[in-house]
Parts: sequence; C-alpha cells; structure tokens
Amino acid sequence: MNLRAPIHHPYHLNPRTLNSRFNRVSIAPIPIRRFSEQYINRIFISNCISSSNEVAESIARISPVEEGNDESLAVVEKTQPSEEISDINIDELSENDSLWIQMVEIAKFSGPAVGLWICAPLMSLIDTAVIGQCSSIELAALGPGTVFCDYTSYVFMFLSIATSNLVATSLASKDKDEVQHKISNLLSVGLACGVFMLFFTRCFGTWGLTAFTGANNPEIIAAANTYVQIRGLAWPAVLIGWVAQSASLGMKDSWGPLKALVAASAINGIGDIILCRFLGYGIAGAAWATMVSQVFASWMMIEALNNKGYNGYSISLPSPDQLLEIFMLAAPVFVTMMSKVMFYALLVYFATSKGTKTLAAHQVMMQVYGVFTVFGEPLSQTAQSFMPELLYGVNRNLKKAQSLLKSLLMIGVISGLILGSIGVSIPWLFPKMFSPDPEVIQEMHKVLIPFFLALCITPGTHSLEGSLMAGRDLKFISMSMSAVFVLGSLILLFLSNSGYGIAGCWFTLVAFQWSRFSIALRRLTLPTMFLYSEDLSQSHYQTGKLKSV
Repeated sequence: MNLRAPIHHPYHLNPRTLNSRFNRVSIAPIPIRRFSEQYINRIFISNCISSSNEVAESIARISPVEEGNDESLAVVEKTQPSEEISDINIDELSENDSLWIQMVEIAKFSGPAVGLWICAPLMSLIDTAVIGQCSSIELAALGPGTVFCDYTSYVFMFLSIATSNLVATSLASKDKDEVQHKISNLLSVGLACGVFMLFFTRCFGTWGLTAFTGANNPEIIAAANTYVQIRGLAWPAVLIGWVAQSASLGMKDSWGPLKALVAASAINGIGDIILCRFLGYGIAGAAWATMVSQVFASWMMIEALNNKGYNGYSISLPSPDQLLEIFMLAAPVFVTMMSKVMFYALLVYFATSKGTKTLAAHQVMMQVYGVFTVFGEPLSQTAQSFMPELLYGVNRNLKKAQSLLKSLLMIGVISGLILGSIGVSIPWLFPKMFSPDPEVIQEMHKVLIPFFLALCITPGTHSLEGSLMAGRDLKFISMSMSAVFVLGSLILLFLSNSGYGIAGCWFTLVAFQWSRFSIALRRLTLPTMFLYSEDLSQSHYQTGKLKSV
C-alpha cells in the first residue's frame, strides 16, 4: 500500500479508476455543459453491473441540480439492476485494512534506513567490546573519546535533514539537473564541515578532552586523545557520506545505508580483532579500524549515487541564498540536536567525576544504549517523508495522517519494549563481553532498571517528534527541547552533588526521555494542531517562509 495514496470518499469516485475491490465498470461518456463547485451537491452512481469480463450498456442522462440554475450533473443508471456501490463503504474498507498495511510499509522503508544512524555507534560498541578485554583504563578513555567523535557528529545531523528535504523537493519537480545541483551544493557543505572538524580535532583535541575529563586523569586523557586524533582523520569522509546517504534516502532508497552498514561493521570488527587482540595496538588499533570502515562506508554511498545516474564526486559552492535556504531549514534541527548532544555529554562529564570504574561502566551502558536508540530514528524519517503530503499536499487527508501517526506510535511502543528487553539483557547476562572487572560489572548492574525505562520510550518519542517536524512545528520542537535540556541539567547537577552516583545520571536520563515523549504527545493531540485543523492558514507550514518536502 502506498502511504501517500489518498482515501477517496464514495461520493468522489472516479469511474475510470473504479477497479480495486470491485469488478471493472464501463460508463459511457456523459455530456455535461458546465460544472460549478459551489452548486455540485450530489453524484449518483447506481445499479452498477458486476461482471468481470463483460461490459454492459450504460445510459447517461442529465438532470438539473437546482431549479433556476443551468448547471447540470450526471445521473448514471445501468440497464440491469445489480449490487449497488453505495452499499459499500470504501473509506471503511480502506481504514480497516490500512493500519496493518501501513505498519508493514513503514517497516519496509524504515528497516534498512537504520543503517543511516547505527553505523557510528555500532562501530564504537565494537571498539568498546574489544578494548574492554584489554584494559580498564583504555575502556574508560573510550567514554570521552566517543563523545568527542560520535556525539559531536550529531551536531551535523542538520546536513541529513536538509539533504533529504531538498533532494525530495527537486525530485518532485522531475528536474534531474536540479537534483544534481542540490547534491553538489550539499556535498560541498559537508566537505567544509568535515575539514573544519578535522582542523578542530588536531588543534583542540587535547584541550577539549582535558576540560572534559579533568586534569587529574592524565592516563585517560592520553589514551582518549590517541583515539580521537586517529578517528578525526575520517571527519571529511564521514560528513560527505552523511550527505550521500541522505540523498539516497530522499530518493526512497533505504537499502544503500544498510549495505554500507554491513560492509563497514564487518571491516571494523575484523580490524579490531586483528589490530587489538593479535597485534596488541590497543585503543589505537580500534581507532584505525573504525576510521577505515567509516571511509569505506562513505565511498559506498557515493558509488550508490553514481549508480542512480548522479555524480557523487561533483562539488559546487552554493550561493549565499542557497546557504540561507539550507540553514533556515536546518536551524531548528541544529538547536534540537545540540540540546541532545550537550545533555549526553553532561552525563559522561558527571560520570567521569565518579572514578575510573564508574566511568568504564557508564561507557559500556551508553554504548549499548546508543546502538539500540538509533533503531527508532527511521520512524522519525518515515514521518517526515510521508506525512507532509497528507497534511498539506494536493491529496490532503487528515484522517489518513492521523492513521499514519497511530501506526508510527504503535510501532514505536512495540519496538521500544522489544529493544529495551534485548538491550538490558546484554549487560545483565553477558557483562564480561565488555569487561572482566567485577567492579565495573557491579556498576553496570546498578543502572539496569533506568536503562530499560529510558530505552523503551525512545522509539515512540522519535515517531512523535518526527511527526511534529513533518507538520513544520519546528519552533516548538527547538524550544521544548531546550527547556527539557535545562531542566534535566539542573536535576543531574542536584543528584550528582547529592551522592547518587551513576544511578543518578541514568534516572535523570529517564526523566529527560519521558519528558520529551509527554510534551510531543500532548502537542500532537491538541484539537487546534495540524492533524485536526482544516484551516491551513493556522498551520505552521508556510511555504513562503520555510522550504518543505
């Protein structure tokens, strides 16, 4: 089922397309002098012939709509009585069938798209598992190291959002040259951001890690800086790869990211085993394996664009107006992602002050949490890809949009419970996968309950926030996320100073995630919001001020 397809009301049936669920009906041409939308009150289609292979004769006759008007409409009657279409509620049939079919279609689209978000945290998790078998100090160093590499990369998530939106817009106009131009512009922006991050890492990496972990942990700083400097070499390729992946997603190709994920993860896993376990390079070997796998994944995504007929190596500088278009679309996303990144960074910061063993345990739990969290991100992408047309397109259908939101939320809740159960079982049942140190394992087991509570609500939160983005309620998203970040930071500061340890950090994360879910759900269920309001003038979606999908 196509989620974009409108649900036709029985009184708006097109005889030329009346063939699904019913046998084909042939209706003779009808002469109609003029139609005025103000005066068309009814269309009767009665006594339809239900033969599948034979075409019955039709008689068309014209009857006046209102006395005194010259408008007419067709009353089509069949020469033989049969099953009446008016007895069958097509909307009801579509609605009854749509929920399950929508969920299947969402899974088909969003399942492979997980590769867009899971690649970096999955490779960091592989690093964590391998390094944890070698050294607790190097395992602790992965905490600030992955914050510097992975969490800061989420700051540039606006590149992904802008790319999928702008590419989808150009594809709708069927202008291949315009699509190529948008991709080339965004590739240049990604390259510029990547070069900037490479420069920043080389010049300020040690300073940033020292400020983050504190000067009293020189052994952790040294190991983390080795990891950061090596992985920093891949920054330009990583961000260019993000643009290429998002362009494929905007073209409704979600298999490209999956292929890149499988290949990159295989390279990273094999590299970690060879460099760390057999050659003894430790955290440096893990960094080299991750860096090479990221570069290879980016190359795969560029080649995928080339296979679609676009030049993934073409880079052109955008004009000031084009830059403004990109960043006006992405600015609220940037604020939202910055709030998330800063909050997760604060969690690691406060865990660092609790000692090496606690930081090592927190690193393991955050890496497992990060891997399972990204499984909910494709739900947000699905809402942004399919809901705008139902809300504001030519085939506007608010009931269908509400049904889509319901499907997304149901998938989010079900997948959250599944992901939470699987995620919590890994450090609970197999803690020695990450560290043989009994003190580290003990600290991990202290946060199993808040770990589950925080993870199980995350996919549902992504589906709701993606729907808000589809409705272009971007100002509310950025403001609410900023407010939740400030409140969460204050709670985290209070619990940390009160001596609650690593458990305080994780219960603060629970409050952070559930607050996001509750606020988004409340916003979407307001009767004045875009899912229920027929008045487009009250909508947050203004094409004159904000570019849309």
